[in-house]
Amino acid sequence: MMTGSVRRDEYQSPEQRMPEWDGDHLHDRASGTADSDGEALGVDPAELGEADLIRELHSLHRTRLDTLRHAADAALATHLRRTAELETEYLARRPGREVDPSRLRGS
Repeated sequence: MMTGSVRRDEYQSPEQRMPEWDGDHLHDRASGTADSDGEALGVDPAELGEADLIRELHSLHRTRLDTLRHAADAALATHLRRTAELETEYLARRPGREVDPSRLRGS
């Protein structure tokens, strides 16, 4: 059974709180990954080798909770954007990725 969110309206998600998060974080991959000032935020995930992509994902996930809890809004927006870019690339490379049956919920 799914339960509804207990979050009140004054508690918005990071995406709702940050105007620079437009939900279209992959709209211009051709120009590389840059912030609103045009400053590079990292290598385009499509250009990363397999080991580099995995290393970048590990790094982002390792710092996720600390960034969520303590980083400035702009840093959190950058973290969210970069995570989405890297995860999107990972899934694009593995459309038929193996799913561990022990991670599935019974119906």
